[in-house]
Amino acid sequence: MPVNIPNLSSEHLLPVPGITLGIAEAGIKKSRHRDLLVIALDRNARVAGVFTQNRFCAAPVIVAKEHLASDCIHALVVNTGNANAGTGQSGLYHARTTCEVLAGLLDCQPQQVLPFSTGVIMEPLPIDAIVNGLPAAVADLKADNWFAAAQAIMTTDIVPKGVSKQIELNGETVTITGIAKGSGMIRPNMATMLGFIATDARISHSLLQEMVRYVADHSFNCITVDGDTSTNDALMLIATGCAGNAEICEPERAEFAQLQEAVTSVARSLAQMIVRDGEGATKFIAVQVEAGVNEAECKQVAYAIAHSPLVKTAFFASDPNLGRILAAIGYAGIDNLDVNDIQLYLDDVLVAEKGGRAPGYREEDGQRVMKQSEITVRVVLNRGGAVATVWTCDFSYDYVKINSDYRS
Repeated sequence: MPVNIPNLSSEHLLPVPGITLGIAEAGIKKSRHRDLLVIALDRNARVAGVFTQNRFCAAPVIVAKEHLASDCIHALVVNTGNANAGTGQSGLYHARTTCEVLAGLLDCQPQQVLPFSTGVIMEPLPIDAIVNGLPAAVADLKADNWFAAAQAIMTTDIVPKGVSKQIELNGETVTITGIAKGSGMIRPNMATMLGFIATDARISHSLLQEMVRYVADHSFNCITVDGDTSTNDALMLIATGCAGNAEICEPERAEFAQLQEAVTSVARSLAQMIVRDGEGATKFIAVQVEAGVNEAECKQVAYAIAHSPLVKTAFFASDPNLGRILAAIGYAGIDNLDVNDIQLYLDDVLVAEKGGRAPGYREEDGQRVMKQSEITVRVVLNRGGAVATVWTCDFSYDYVKINSDYRS
């Protein structure tokens, strides 16, 4: 079961003025499930995004990147059950056909529609099912459909993921609502599996694009479940401009920093929900690396620990076989790393220092921490002032079961 994720309902997700969402059951998935989502935007909305850097990226990623260059997006369309990745030219044709059909229904141009897909890779997209399902999704467009949308984009997720927040910008209330999906095949690289965050704040397009990169780097690019970067990852940030705040056009303004921090907070919550709902996860683990030369170095060490199957299985078993963490630090590839300077903690328990086991460390103390559902692994490199945190989960028997049966 997911690790300490509060129950989500429609009351928790606030409508964002300028956005409506519609859901339909198109029959893409084998099980009966709402699997098609349309997000319609106010004509003044601005959209920015970051996408997977997997070279085998999906057809909708290619098309969405092309269309996003138009700087005039009126709708997003998402299907689950099929990734439309590894599908060649036919996949591109189907992604573009999806945009054309939805554009006709919404009275806009195909290049003003962004397509997204998630599901099984290297299977033909059932384009007829999508085409036939789009009218129902459009007919369902409502401002308060965020919770249903969060459910519609799930694949192996056990729970829907969504967050809302409101802040004051120069006396005007601004709303931020986001949803995301992801549970396995998670090591985002510039994005998450699929994430959609919207605000009614007024902000220039150039600053919105700057913001989405910052947000990704400080949230979704700090998580891993299994070290796999998906072919379909995308994080989209939408600003409808319907709020009453003066347009934010300069990065030096306090309003930009305030909005960016609020959006990052929403994104970080969503990213951590993905880890907490990691396939088969029983524990949520923060890997914090401190006193590095720079943030990149700290992340490099953190990911070495977080990606290690031996470390992750030890946490699942609550087995304080903590030499596995030291081994991961050692093979992280940090130049001139002096292991005698390093300190390793589990929560507040000092495990290792000066190149070996700390004199006061007792295995029962390590096991006590490892039995918790939430754990912090803290590594102090003592070679600089930088810090970085990566969030991950353990590996359980269920991870293998889920991924063995994924297509059935």
